Amino acid sequence: MVKKIEDRLFEKYGISFSQAIENFDKLDLVLREFFGKGADGLEKKFFETIFQSKSKKSKDSWYQLRDENLSQLILQSFGDPEKKAILESATETPKIITDIINDCNLSQTSGYRKINSLIDDGLLYKTGHVLRDNKKINKYVCSFSNLRINIENKRTSVELQLMDSETSSFIQTIKI
Repeated sequence: MVKKIEDRLFEKYGISFSQAIENFDKLDLVLREFFGKGADGLEKKFFETIFQSKSKKSKDSWYQLRDENLSQLILQSFGDPEKKAILESATETPKIITDIINDCNLSQTSGYRKINSLIDDGLLYKTGHVLRDNKKINKYVCSFSNLRINIENKRTSVELQLMDSETSSFIQTIKI
C-alpha cells in the first residue's frame, strides 16, 4: 500500500513520500483518496509516533515529544535569544512578520532569516492573512502555547501544549 501511495503522490504532484510529509496537505489528499475517513486514523498514528499525551482531557493537554530531533530543534531555537523572542512574540496572537520583527527589535535581514527558519522548522505556521495595500500578508503563530523542559537523571524531555485544540494544524507543519 505504501508503494501505491508513493506512486500516486508522484503521479499527482511529482513529489516523493518524504517531500509529501513536509507538504502535509498533499499527503492528506492522497491518503483521503485511498482511505476516505480512514485517513484520520492514519494521521492520528503519525501524531502518536511524535507525541505522547500527558493528560486525558482534550483542552489544555500536554504532550511529551517522542521525536528526539524535534525536541533538539525546539531546545536549539530557545537557546537562540532572537528565535526565542520571535516564538514568544507570536505565541499570544497571530502576527505578520514585520510586527514580529518590530516587537523583537530585530534587523530586517536577521529577523526575516530567523523567522523563515522557524517557519521551515514548523515552529511557526501560517494562520490567515491581512490585506494591506491590496496585498495579502500572511499572519503567523507559534505552534505551541506552553513549553516545559524537564531534566531528570541526565535525560532531557520536552513537553508542550499545542496552540490549537486541532492537532492537525501542528502535524501539518512539523517534519517527521
